[in-house]
Amino acid sequence: MKKIILLIALTAVPFAASAKSADKKRAEILEMRQEVLTRLYSEKPEARDMIKSAEGYAVFNNGGVNLIFLSAGSGKGVAHDNKTGKNTFMRMATGGVGIGLGIKDYQAVMIFHKRSAFDNFVEHGWDFSGQADAAAKVGDEGGEANVADTAVGGVTIYQMTKKGLALQATLQGTKYWKNGKLNK
Repeated sequence: MKKIILLIALTAVPFAASAKSADKKRAEILEMRQEVLTRLYSEKPEARDMIKSAEGYAVFNNGGVNLIFLSAGSGKGVAHDNKTGKNTFMRMATGGVGIGLGIKDYQAVMIFHKRSAFDNFVEHGWDFSGQADAAAKVGDEGGEANVADTAVGGVTIYQMTKKGLALQATLQGTKYWKNGKLNK
């Protein structure tokens, strides 16, 4: 009987650790969201009212690498439905071709002005776009120039570089999807 209890206890430990880990990951993503929004509101004050009146918004922390003709990146974030107050935790991956060199750590905020755009993003999450930018930033030093601060199809997108050095002109696809482990 003691062996059975020990076996059950040992089997349950990874599940409990996984649950704590998921809670911790959700808390980290929500903290990242608040830090990114604080920075966005400081740099682009008009974004605060846009987010308040939007159907929803998403905040992602991304990292990317460009090596001559290929680019790749990944990240995590959260989409928030302003109507219901629900958070949907998501992941993203990007890959592309073009000319580029460098590494870039950046944050993106997507503001969804149309319900259909928000719902489509959360349920299907596919974005295919061209990108051209230059970024050189370490700590608080440096700057960036990109074409990502745009409004397309009922969505306004802000992209802010945290740190890195990149010069690129790529055609890339990005896939966003729900994080099954964090949305349970």
